[in-house]
Amino acid sequence: MRKRRFQQESGRRLRPHYPASSGILPGLELNCFADGLEMRRKKIWVAVVVLAVFCLGVLVGHHAGRSPSAIPFAPHSAATGESAGCVDFHDAGPHAGQSGCVTGRVLRAYTSQGGNTFLDFCQDYHACPFTSVIFSSDKSKFGDLQSLAGRQIEIRGPITTYQGRAEIIIHDPEQIRAVP
Repeated sequence: MRKRRFQQESGRRLRPHYPASSGILPGLELNCFADGLEMRRKKIWVAVVVLAVFCLGVLVGHHAGRSPSAIPFAPHSAATGESAGCVDFHDAGPHAGQSGCVTGRVLRAYTSQGGNTFLDFCQDYHACPFTSVIFSSDKSKFGDLQSLAGRQIEIRGPITTYQGRAEIIIHDPEQIRAVP
């Protein structure tokens, strides 16, 4: 009673304290606890769903054979028949919109100021019918790209068209295969 009178006289508002045994607002403490418990359950449920989706992604990626390569650009045996179906880089244009394999001799690997690396197959890259690019965000996955200069390679992936030329964007070292 004294607290309430003090609140009214001073104009201050104090939060009244009611002990659990007072009978005023019964179950208030229990409801607050239940709300906190429900929030924890929701957070745990979201964490479980995120973990399950992550594990599913890892499992699908592993099943699809997308594990990182231990030795990038390692030559594969021609006896496996993997080189079958590759087209010369001069003939890649009609295959735009398809996923395929393009082969050619890399004349140089050029890294732009933005950090993107282009594998050039022609002396004049402006007139070349095919280009391939490794974006700077993926470059850390690769070894020494300059070592590809002068080598015959196969590049696998979706063949797209960029500025009127066929192109494969290389995201993973397993897309490049050095031909012996």
